Parts: sequence; C-alpha cells; structure tokens
Amino acid sequence: MQRILIQLDTDPLPSVFDRVVAVDAGVDQLFSYGGVTPDNVVSLVHGAIFTRGPKDLKSTAIFVGGSDVIAGDRLVKTIRDTFFGPMRVSVLADSNGSNTTAAAAVRAANRHLDLANCTALVLGGTGPVGQRAARILARQGATVRVASRSVDRAEQTCAELRKDVPEAKLLPASSDGNAAEETLRGADLLIAAGAAGVQFLTRNQWSGANVQVAIDLNAVPPIGLEGIAVTDTAQERDGVICYGAIGIGGTKMKVHKAAIQQLFESNDQILQTEEVYSIARNF
Repeated sequence: MQRILIQLDTDPLPSVFDRVVAVDAGVDQLFSYGGVTPDNVVSLVHGAIFTRGPKDLKSTAIFVGGSDVIAGDRLVKTIRDTFFGPMRVSVLADSNGSNTTAAAAVRAANRHLDLANCTALVLGGTGPVGQRAARILARQGATVRVASRSVDRAEQTCAELRKDVPEAKLLPASSDGNAAEETLRGADLLIAAGAAGVQFLTRNQWSGANVQVAIDLNAVPPIGLEGIAVTDTAQERDGVICYGAIGIGGTKMKVHKAAIQQLFESNDQILQTEEVYSIARNF
C-alpha cells in the first residue's frame, strides 16, 4: 500500500521546502493544500480517515505546516477533535519549521552539556522557535531564562509554558539593549532564536561571559550572535563551542525526514515539540 502524506498548509501556497523534504523522506504520494483553516479542514480530514480501513490507516498521514505557528496549533487541535475511535491518522506539526529546528538546537547543546544541570538563556524566547527550545530545555530539567525585548511578553510565555510543564524552572528576562549582556551572566548555554536580521550580542559580549555552548539560529545578516559563522558545527571560538544556522540545519533536516518516516509506523501519533525532540535524540 502506498504511503500518502497530506500536507495541510495555513499559507495560501503550500511550502515548497516541506514538499521537497517529504519527497526526500520517501513518501509515495504527496497531496498538498494551501489556505487550510479550522473552518475548512474537517472535510480534508474525513477524506484521510474514511478512504482506507482502520488497519491500513497507518499508510496515510498528515503534515501541518505554514509560516503562522499559532494558526498551525489551532489546525492541529481541530484535526485531533475530528478523529474518533480507530478513525485517525498520524500527524506531524512543524509550522515554520519550529519544532524540528528547536529540537535540533537542543540536541546539539546536549552533545556538550548535561541539560539537567545547566542554565540556558534563550534570546528571542517568545518567538516560535524560542518558545519550543525553552519548552524542551525545561522538560530536560534545565533552568531557562526566556528573554524578550518585552519582559511582559517573556513573563507571559513563561506562564504559558508552566501550564504544560509545571515543574519547569523558567525565568523571564530582557534582551533589550545592554540587558541581554547582564541576563547572560552565569548561563552555560546561549541560544539566539530571534527574527531575521536582529543582532542580540557582539562577539565580545557573548565570548566573555563564560558560556560553554552558543547557538545562533539566524542565517540572515546580521546574525544574532556576532562572530558565529552560519556554517559553524561544534566550532570552538574563544573557548566557546559554536553552532550556526546551517550547522544546526543538517540535524534539523535529518529530524524532519525521520519524523515523516515515523508517521507511517502507526496511525495514532501526534508529533509535536516533545515527540520531535525524542526523534532528534537519535542523531
């Protein structure tokens, strides 16, 4: 039986990137739909679950993508609510690549640090990738400083994360101006997950702060952490192990493909942040 992946994208045009990865992951048939919302997704889900018998539904799966992470989360909820009994298929949620990118970044850090005993600073921590990185780190037992230019937004993000991770050690912090340098003090891990073209720290600031691992997920100049090359992969700079966006991207692509392949092992998986990180730990 052919493996069918149904790509549901919240943007008007389905992502070419996600389509290419699906093909490279070995999908036999790829059905792509753009402009998908909670209002029009139900009939698409019905088409997925009513065309094959329950024993064969593991050969059909859904991928939720698009640039709007909040819209993607809402779509996943509606999809889950549409399933019933054995009539369901597995789902991978990766709007804006946020889950696979965050998982790959934390996996890179875990190669060098004991996450349960480290303090991490996530700059751009209220954005889609930053929030997910903070969530994964908190699940692993790290103390996480969630930094934003707005401390109020950082506090709100921490409160939201605690709903799902009650034991989380989360601290809101400011990344505005010189506050980012002060927030960095005592941190073992630094992850910059801000918007494209936003620089948080100069090289002197982050390299002189006794950080052990620094990860910059922005490939658009100026990058978030000055002095890190986008291709850095465990490159030591000023005594700090550094990763750039492309350096993380290799693992991200492996995780993305492996997650798609895992969808077809059963029909009852919902792969979101924690589940994607579990896959990343294999790399």
